[in-house]
Amino acid sequence: MGTAITLDLADDLPPATLRELADEVFAWMREVDARFSTYQPDSEVCRFDRGEVLLSEASADLRYVLETCADLWGATDGFFDAYATGRLDPSGFVKGWAAQVASDRLVAAGAVNHCVNAGGDVRVRGLSPSGEPWRIGIRHPWDAMAACLVLSGTDLAVATSGVYERGRHVLDPRRGAPASGLRSVTVVGTDLGVADAYATAALAMGTPGLNWLARLDDHTHAAITDNARQYHSVNLPLTD
Repeated sequence: MGTAITLDLADDLPPATLRELADEVFAWMREVDARFSTYQPDSEVCRFDRGEVLLSEASADLRYVLETCADLWGATDGFFDAYATGRLDPSGFVKGWAAQVASDRLVAAGAVNHCVNAGGDVRVRGLSPSGEPWRIGIRHPWDAMAACLVLSGTDLAVATSGVYERGRHVLDPRRGAPASGLRSVTVVGTDLGVADAYATAALAMGTPGLNWLARLDDHTHAAITDNARQYHSVNLPLTD
């Protein structure tokens, strides 16, 4: 998916078990990359986009992603659009979803204390290796070596969409032009795929996305505008 995946397993399990769990997580991420990468012409998502794979022939994962992206399009008033670029690109959901699935599988396997980080989209469960809640830094949008906020919790899905690494790559689907107004949006919930999509949608909305984020009852958020103003939910899980 063109990004780094890191995993921190904090359970006191046998080393062989931890290695096996880590191998399974990274094998799953490689499977997702092979199926959903928009950079690999032979990926399933590219072949589906070209009409070489029919919906009836698609994998269960691809059908699920397509259905969920359609639901998210409706939930975001069209601002999360997997076809915003003119071709199918569900990356704004897939990265977070893949990490969420990895985390759910770890819990099912008994590794209830962990952190999965997919290129800055983070799913934490339980406690960190120190025995304390996990701490998640939100990158400062103008200083790659600094954090603008630090969150803390034991069950958080934290997704950030911004323009500071890849430029204005998120399009406003209504204008067909790069979104502007917001430099960084972080959404916090319990499902990383949904949080990832919501962060992308809010960035695409521009500054009106601030009001949309504030109406999400089951998520909290933080956002920084192009003119360096910061906004965040009053109940954002900030560190003490």
